[in-house]
Parts: sequence; C-alpha cells; structure tokens
Amino acid sequence: MKQRLLIVEPSELIIEGLKSILDGQIRFKVLEPEMGADQLDERLVATRPDIVLINPTLIGNISRLRGEHPMAVVALVYQYVEREVLKQYDAVVDIRASRAVIIETLAQASPGEVESANNNYELTKRETAVLVELAQGKTNKEIADALNVSVHTVISHRKNITRKTGIKSVAGLTVYAMLNNLIDENSLI
Repeated sequence: MKQRLLIVEPSELIIEGLKSILDGQIRFKVLEPEMGADQLDERLVATRPDIVLINPTLIGNISRLRGEHPMAVVALVYQYVEREVLKQYDAVVDIRASRAVIIETLAQASPGEVESANNNYELTKRETAVLVELAQGKTNKEIADALNVSVHTVISHRKNITRKTGIKSVAGLTVYAMLNNLIDENSLI
C-alpha cells in the first residue's frame, strides 16, 4: 500500500522538484500539494495523509496537526531553522540531500504499512522468540541457528520488533522483555 504524502510548501519550484523525485516511487502517492498553512486543517481531514512534508516556517507548533489520524510530520528545510523547532518533527528532509536520502528519510519516517492497515502492535510468537534470544545476548547468527531460520529472517523479525515497540537498542529490548515477563533476570548472561 502506498504511503499518501502531502507536501505543504509555498514555493512552486520546490514542490515541482519534490514531485519529480517522488512521483515515480512505488512507496508514495503524492497528493495535490498545499501552498500554505491557511487551510491545512481541512486538507488533513479531507485527504488523511500518512506523511506531511511541511516547510517549518509555515507553522509554529505542529502539535495541532496531529489529530486522530496517525501520520508522520516531516520538516522540509532549505534555510536555517532552530534546532528546538526541528525536534517537534518525526524527521527532517534537507532539499540539498540526494534523491536517495530524501526517499529513505521519508520512508523511515512514515508509519509502517502494517501499522496503518490494522494497528497491530503485538509481537508474533516468532518475534517474541527472537526477542527472548536477543535479550539473552545472542547474535543474529546464533538466534538463526537456535530457531532454525535464516539470518535474514532474524533481521526482519528484529525490524518488526523495533517498529512495534519503538525500542532500538538491545538494552532497551532486554528491559522490555523483562517488564513483559518474557525473561527473568536469572536467564540473562
């Protein structure tokens, strides 16, 4: 399922450049752009985008954009913007970045297709098994051997675990496993 992307930017030149980069991508469906923030609230309700790529100079506080519909809000930067302002955003796209970097930044910021489809945040049995092995200090290869799967499958499960839990570090995942009674402290190395 393509991620619906709304560009909010006053410069037609920048909009057209971004559209030329993103239109051919199978990951994104670029919606009709918005030139300003005046009618943005109505557009968000009407179009329900998955990603809003917005010039941060158009809006001071983005918290009002985050309504009932889950979406990623990404800053589109081509001039100086305070670091504190950029911390509000899920990601930052600098228009001077390469095509590949822009696409990858948007892809990483976007809500996962599985999440947007059914909001399933629970770990599967196999993901739980990978998490337990990981929390016990095993490498991807050791986990693959223990569970009789390929290393690529383990890596895929780890990505799903990170996406579902929002935790990126092994230490954080270990604490998560302990708090959810998947392991006890005696089973740790």
